[in-house]
Amino acid sequence: MERRTFAQLTGTALAGSLLTNNVLASALAPAKKKRVAMVGTGHRGLGMWGVEVLKEHGDRLEFVGLCDINPGRVATGKKMLGVKCPTYTNFDKMMRETKPDILIVTTVDDTHNEFIVKGLEYGADIVTEKPMTTDEKKCQQILDVEQRTGKKVKVTFNYRYSPHRQKIYELLRSGVIGNVTSADFHWYLDVHHGADYFRRWHRLREHSGSLLVHKATHHFDLLNWWLESDPEEVYANGQLNFYGKNNSFRHTHCRPCPHKDKCAFYWDMTQDKRLMAIYADNEKYDGYLRDGCVWKKTSTSSTRWPCKSSTPTRCR
Repeated sequence: MERRTFAQLTGTALAGSLLTNNVLASALAPAKKKRVAMVGTGHRGLGMWGVEVLKEHGDRLEFVGLCDINPGRVATGKKMLGVKCPTYTNFDKMMRETKPDILIVTTVDDTHNEFIVKGLEYGADIVTEKPMTTDEKKCQQILDVEQRTGKKVKVTFNYRYSPHRQKIYELLRSGVIGNVTSADFHWYLDVHHGADYFRRWHRLREHSGSLLVHKATHHFDLLNWWLESDPEEVYANGQLNFYGKNNSFRHTHCRPCPHKDKCAFYWDMTQDKRLMAIYADNEKYDGYLRDGCVWKKTSTSSTRWPCKSSTPTRCR
C-alpha cells in the first residue's frame, strides 16, 4: 500500500491495541470468515497479532494454522490463543494444507522476506511485523514478488497509534503551523527498553539488521507519515559503546547468573508467567534464552540457537 494512502486510511485511527484492527479491517470481509495463518508464535505474534485480533475480529476470521520452528512454543501458542487449528514446524506444509487467505509474519526480522515471498506465492495476502525486512536486496525481492503475484503486503508500525502521535499528525494536516520545510527529530532510548533489546535476538545484527533498522524504522516511519514524505537517501552511523563487551563480567543469561547481586541489568524473568510459558518452558527445543545477558561478547544465547533448519521460523 502506498504510504500516503495508508496515512489517509489510518489518520483517525484509535490508539494502542487498535493497531491490529486498522491494519486487518480492510482485509476482512464480513460475509465469510477469512482464513488466517501465523508464522512465528512468540510474544509479539501471540499478543498483538493473536489474542487482540481474535478479540476484535473473531467473528470475521479464523486461525487455520500456526507455525514455529519450536514445537513446544507453537503448542503453547495454540493453548494461549484458545484455537483449534493444527500446528506446524514446517512452513510449506502449513501453507499447502491450510491455504490461508492472510498470512501473519512475526518471525525474526531477517527471515521475514522468506515467509513473505513464499506466502505471496502460495496466494496469501501478507500482514508482517516491522521492519518488512533487513536490507535492500530482500526488500526488492519482496516488492518484485508482490507485483508478480498481485497479492498485497502490509507492514505494521505501532508507533503511529499512540494518542499524542495521532494528534501531531492531525495538527500537521490542519496547517496550524504552516508548511513544514525542515524537521529535526531526536530519539533517546532509555536503559529499560534499550537493555531488553540486548537480552533478545535483536542484539544480533544478522537477525535484526542492527537497531539502526529494527528500532529506527519506527522513527523514519513517523517522520514519513507526519510529513507525507518519501526519503531519497538514508544513511546511519553507529557504535557499540555500552552492553556487550563493555563490561568486566558476564554470563549466559540472568536466571542462573552468579553476578545478579551486582548487575544493574539483572532481570528476573520468573516474575513474568507469560514469558516463562512461551520461552523458558520451551528452551529445551531450540536453546533460545529470552533473558540473555546484555554483556555477552558472543551474541547468540546458546550454541544451539539459532537452530539450523530449512524452515528457520525463529520468533519474537
